[in-house]
Amino acid sequence: MFSTEGTVPTPGARGCTEFAATAAWARPATDNPQPPHTTGHPLRVAIVGGGPGGLYAAALLKRLDPSREVTVWERNAPNDTFGFGVVLSDETLGGIEHADPVVYEALQKHFIRWDDIDIVHRSTRHTSGGHGFAALGRKRLLEVLHERCRTLGIDLRFRAEAPYPAWLAETYDLVIAADGVHSTTREAYSHVFRPHVATHHCRYIWLAADFAFDAFRFEIAETEHGVMQLHGYPYATDASTVIIEMREEVWQAAGFADVDDQESVERCAKIFAEALGGRPLRSNKSAWTTFRTVVNERWSHGNVVLLGDAAHTAHFSIGSGTKLAVEDALALAACLEEQPTLERSLEAYEEERRPVVASTQRAARASLEWFENIARYLDQPPRQFAFNLLTRSRRVTHDNLRLRDAHFTESVEREFGCPPGTPPMFTPFRLRGLTLRNRVVVSPMDMYSAVDGVPGDFHLVHLGARALGGAALVMTEMVCVSADGRITPGCAGLYTGKQAESWKRITEFVHAQAPGTAIGVQLGHSGRKGSTKLMWEGMDEPLEDGNWPLVAASPMPYKPESQTPRELTRAQLTDIREQFTAAAWRAARAGFDLLELHCAHGYLLSGFLSPLTNHRTDAYGGTLAQRLRFPLEVFDAVRGVWPEERPMTVRISATDWAEGGTSGEEAVAIARAFAAHGADAIDVSTGQVVAEERPEFGRSYQTPYADRIRHETGVPVIAVGAISSWDDVNSLILAGRTDLCALARPHLYDPHWTLHAAAEQGYDGPGVVWPAPYRAGSRRPQTGRTDAPKPRLTLGT
Repeated sequence: MFSTEGTVPTPGARGCTEFAATAAWARPATDNPQPPHTTGHPLRVAIVGGGPGGLYAAALLKRLDPSREVTVWERNAPNDTFGFGVVLSDETLGGIEHADPVVYEALQKHFIRWDDIDIVHRSTRHTSGGHGFAALGRKRLLEVLHERCRTLGIDLRFRAEAPYPAWLAETYDLVIAADGVHSTTREAYSHVFRPHVATHHCRYIWLAADFAFDAFRFEIAETEHGVMQLHGYPYATDASTVIIEMREEVWQAAGFADVDDQESVERCAKIFAEALGGRPLRSNKSAWTTFRTVVNERWSHGNVVLLGDAAHTAHFSIGSGTKLAVEDALALAACLEEQPTLERSLEAYEEERRPVVASTQRAARASLEWFENIARYLDQPPRQFAFNLLTRSRRVTHDNLRLRDAHFTESVEREFGCPPGTPPMFTPFRLRGLTLRNRVVVSPMDMYSAVDGVPGDFHLVHLGARALGGAALVMTEMVCVSADGRITPGCAGLYTGKQAESWKRITEFVHAQAPGTAIGVQLGHSGRKGSTKLMWEGMDEPLEDGNWPLVAASPMPYKPESQTPRELTRAQLTDIREQFTAAAWRAARAGFDLLELHCAHGYLLSGFLSPLTNHRTDAYGGTLAQRLRFPLEVFDAVRGVWPEERPMTVRISATDWAEGGTSGEEAVAIARAFAAHGADAIDVSTGQVVAEERPEFGRSYQTPYADRIRHETGVPVIAVGAISSWDDVNSLILAGRTDLCALARPHLYDPHWTLHAAAEQGYDGPGVVWPAPYRAGSRRPQTGRTDAPKPRLTLGT
């Protein structure tokens, strides 16, 4: 039965036998919803929330089994909606078309389609095409779904608060919580779902204008109070969504906290009068708010399952809220159809959707943070700024944008200085007296294959192969400055003449056989993370015998089972500084082109920098300036013996991924301090400082830290961390987020990664040189056919 009025009684109401029989629906949620039935095809389904995700789930489940009883509770009236336009991707529309052609055809009639994105900054507009958007009014979308649900016989209950989750779970076979970011169902079982809700630094307000933009428009206003931005797009022939966003401190300074909503709307219209053509803005019960990112550790509990914003949120700047909810509904319906039990269906749903959502949330987080820090990029060259904005989430990349709009991408490359036909990664970069022919670095990777600190044939082949592979700079593993400074018995060193001679053999091979390739050495001391097993025998696990004593900034073991180091005395600090100096002198004699000081990953110098590992009460602990003191003393000593024309870099951990650790502001200050002492670039890594860290892994996940340091200090940076494709490298370089990209695992997978990147891009220029014996392999081999995946759920009309 369908009703436009609420049919759930309030406490004390009479006349509804299903509810009047018991007041169980009114009691608080219990910890134990009914266990999933043995069947994967629940016949009675309750859906809390009548947004697009809940309505579409209802329609799909009813279509799959017309005998199902599906009831949707929505607290608002049918025509109430608090947004304006909805953008759906071609991918999402394709899923809708295959799963429910009736809904797809109804939506098609109302879509506004366009291809362009306009970016307006300092009165200059840059347009990028080929993006393929489709939008319609949120009210229209709901009307289409309402009609579909009515046709299918779904019970829609508007202006009705859903019964308590416990009652629903006891009464229905399946309860779908699609009740949004403030989900009461999720909160009722928060101890099981374990939600994590993060608020962010910007305020925004959702408005509309009574005309249609001819593109997706981003406009930046630099006001006396700070930077504000407009996000606008058409959703009808005569209407556009307009979102105004700014940082909290800008919002406060501009006085928006002190005026009512109507005055806010009028002020926004004045600020962006040029973009709006002098037209007014209108609201629909709009209010300034702060975006909340919702992540749940679990998505189901018994026969209760979360869907859409109740399970996860993604920032509006990548337009994914409705998209994710609709795709959740498609996957849930498919899993309920495919799996033998409800329990397995809900597990399969979460297994399928969680990685997709996590990827989207990472992209959304990157986009959100880009806009939070937009002031950082305002002085970029105009086309680079536009490219940076377009690629902010890392979903749109250099190669992807070239396919969409080759003319725009080529204009950005010309402004950057790329010669015709030269990808950004194959442009040169200069550090002091060293010119690197491209932007690719083979990142330091511990091989644990030395004997008594001496690099052998393995290191010659390992580093030699990667030098032949086309990268501009090949870095050694962390080379230890003393026997007691090793991580494992297999670590290489530079504390004896024999070690130096072995390294010289390797540098001479690189210079002779891979001319134009530079080789760098990374010097470090293990600190409290030493005297451990080889990585493949037990990473960071202490040796069972043959241990050596450890030293560190403070007497704190890395793990509970680790050896406790001794706190370094002033005399010992002097000794270690001299060990670094002697190793640097040997490195210069061995022929290395660049030296990097390892001040990251919890090793000795990193241990001084982090407040989590430096608890000293003398002049080398306490404030950041004091924690920096010893690493800077070592840097100065090394720079003093390292040849003037050869560059020095410093690797830092820009965050400890742990509460109370190095902050973003401190990372910038650390980088600025080393640069002031003569560092030519900062190699920006993160973490590995404390064992209890919680990194937020993902593609290029450490790059934002390099980006911030580069833009706030003006110091060249090397980005590292899950940069896996040449497209990533091109994107990061062209957007100005880094100067060089260091890749580790890709070079383990393919020693000739850079040569192959050139071949795959059709590049044959001075930025990469194929060794003469390898030139016959410089063309990419042909590959077989790859078929596209089938639609997730396909149903007939």
